[in-house]
This record gives sequence, C-alpha cells and structure tokens, in this order.
Amino acid sequence: MARQTTLYRYLTGPDDAAFCHRVSEALSKGWVLYGHPTLTFDAKEQRVVCGQAIIKDVDGPYAPDMKLSEQ
Repeated sequence: MARQTTLYRYLTGPDDAAFCHRVSEALSKGWVLYGHPTLTFDAKEQRVVCGQAIIKDVDGPYAPDMKLSEQ
C-alpha cells in the first residue's frame, strides 16, 4: 500500500489580481482550498492583505526539504 502525505501551504499577498492568479495556479496543479480565506488591513502599506490555506495529497512520505511550491 502506497503511503500518502497531505501537504499544506498558506498563500498570502496583497488583495489584487496577482494573488488571485497565485491561488488559481495552485488549484490548477491539484491543490485544494482549505478553510476560509482571511483578510487583514496593513496600516503601514495602506492595503488589504489576503491569506488562503491550501492542501494537496501526494504519494510518499513527507520530507522537510520538499519544495511545496513545486508540488
């Protein structure tokens, strides 16, 4: 029986099209939304910052040197 690992990433960035594209790209690579998105206001930069957790099941054991963005 093959062992599977669930990977976790938390994407953050300004509330703009680039952030949406990063999330969309991850979804197109098999990542799945995990939980609700978050929003906060960065008073120093005067902008809204988004966060979204994503997960993905992959074959094999977890290793700390895995490049999550390349999965």
